[in-house]
Amino acid sequence: MKENEGLVREFKAGKLTVKIYKDRQSMGEAAARAVGKKMREVINEKGKVSMVFASAPSQEEFLASLVKLEGLEWPKVVAFHLDEYIGLPSDAPQAFGKFLRDRLFSKVDVGEVHYLNGNAENLEEEAERYARLLRKHGLDIACVGIGENGHLAFNDPHVADFNDPLMVKVVELDEVCRWQQVHDGCFATIEEVPKKALTLTMPTIFNARYVSAVVPAPSKAEAVKKTVYGPISTSCPASILRRHENAILFLDRDSAALL
Repeated sequence: MKENEGLVREFKAGKLTVKIYKDRQSMGEAAARAVGKKMREVINEKGKVSMVFASAPSQEEFLASLVKLEGLEWPKVVAFHLDEYIGLPSDAPQAFGKFLRDRLFSKVDVGEVHYLNGNAENLEEEAERYARLLRKHGLDIACVGIGENGHLAFNDPHVADFNDPLMVKVVELDEVCRWQQVHDGCFATIEEVPKKALTLTMPTIFNARYVSAVVPAPSKAEAVKKTVYGPISTSCPASILRRHENAILFLDRDSAALL
């Protein structure tokens, strides 16, 4: 497959590379190829790779393409996930750990998978436990999405902090974020959407050596516009990606409609 299959346009926004593809499928395949290449590079360099994954319908094509890539040394992967709802049963279809287990971790032989427990008795202790694991392994590759409100992970504008002293924290979800879960078909009503979550913080994500942001769909067009052209501020947390030395934003025509 050609390296730039389906690529419509590519440009820089600050340090961020923006790539627009003709459709969701070519976007997901391109992101998988780019992430797979980085995985090989890091494994060749140090014998293992530490990765964090987003859990959302926006990631479907990327994850499906990633598991099909040949020659990836999954036993050398240490895997984390970006966030988790608080108070949902771990086997609930909306639970992020289950989402990744179904689409990724059950399909490839991952060396280590570390799950966030949104039902821990002491959530601050659970956040610190996860932070210790992240400190131990470092973070080589962050595979993220961007929310309708511009969030990265569950760092909604009102809780995002570019200088957060914590690596993982408990947050309250804003209404835009909770409604997005309904729009995405994850929950039938907003009343069903949990109000709190555990999330990796902005510096934890930003300090990953490589960031792949996969963002399709017309519902993301406004957030993408703010990410690429708006002020770099927590009013659109994803805007910080324009300062990252090694980040790529993968879009389809719909999400790029306002660029």
